[in-house]
Amino acid sequence: MKIFGIEFAPLYLPLKRRLQTLAVLFYVLLFLQAFSIIGFFLFIYLLFTKFYWLSLLYAIWYYMDFNRPYSGGRKVSWSKTWSIWKYFRDYFPIKLVKTVNLDPNENYIFAISPHGIMCFSAMINFATDATEFPNLFPGLEPHLITLNGQFYSPLMREFFMMCGACACEEKSLKYILTNKDRCKKKGQVCALLIGGARESNEAYPGTYRLILNRRKGFIRIALETGAQLVPVISFGENDVYNTVEVKNGSYIQTIQNFAKKYLNIGLPIIRGRGIFNYNFGIMPYRVPINTIVGKPIPVTKISNPTEEQVSKLHQQYKLELIKLFEENKSIYLKNKDAKLEIF
Repeated sequence: MKIFGIEFAPLYLPLKRRLQTLAVLFYVLLFLQAFSIIGFFLFIYLLFTKFYWLSLLYAIWYYMDFNRPYSGGRKVSWSKTWSIWKYFRDYFPIKLVKTVNLDPNENYIFAISPHGIMCFSAMINFATDATEFPNLFPGLEPHLITLNGQFYSPLMREFFMMCGACACEEKSLKYILTNKDRCKKKGQVCALLIGGARESNEAYPGTYRLILNRRKGFIRIALETGAQLVPVISFGENDVYNTVEVKNGSYIQTIQNFAKKYLNIGLPIIRGRGIFNYNFGIMPYRVPINTIVGKPIPVTKISNPTEEQVSKLHQQYKLELIKLFEENKSIYLKNKDAKLEIF
């Protein structure tokens, strides 16, 4: 149905379609920090009511618990099986594909590309059980590694830790991959989006432009801990929004660079669909996303790796990632001539 050129969704849609939209809307608002704002507002508001003691108790708890995102987190298993995640998965839909079995007696870094706009596949694949991670990789314990800022807000930090997420810090990854205390069991997985916020500014539909050449910190951590390095590629992640290409040297790019440098966030200019229309809005398009988990690269533990050793493993990882992309693009991409561009 079109009104003034705007195409609206039909009034009568199956309930499951509505629930899928609501599930993804929940995550979009989460990603855009709506719940951080609510969390801070509630904390401050309660201080001026008779329930002020709730905020004071939480402040004490927050102080005592501050380092938890850097020391294994606080996973609550039942939160990973909520029905909302299945509706989230089916909205696109998102599929997790295994290429080889992974030994649960090893630890792993899942090096994921591309980042995309809002990391939809990374969230659903590695912070929930909706795509059957426990069945595909029995004995492995995934930890989605995300921005430290996600753990500053009263509500956001608890939510992300419930889903097994941990902070993106060297000490956080090493805590997990060296099997300390809460992560004593082997089979730990750090699911890390390598390109980060900067790569979200390169998430143009139909392209795979990766910020990788200078990203070597995860390589060094793999060597220092002996964690096996696994290339992971998500086909379709960059296609869920229409992204406006920004010219080099433009005013908009200056703003994006400022946001990346001082706020550690990307500011891509996007256009999606709406909740009730198909022309504009913040909702992603219903585009299939297929995440392929590749073959692990064996890593020998080296306590103090040299730059040469780091560069050698980094190059090997890039070659394996390109190989994974080339072997699978004919299956999951309409454009069979698509190329992986690495910067």
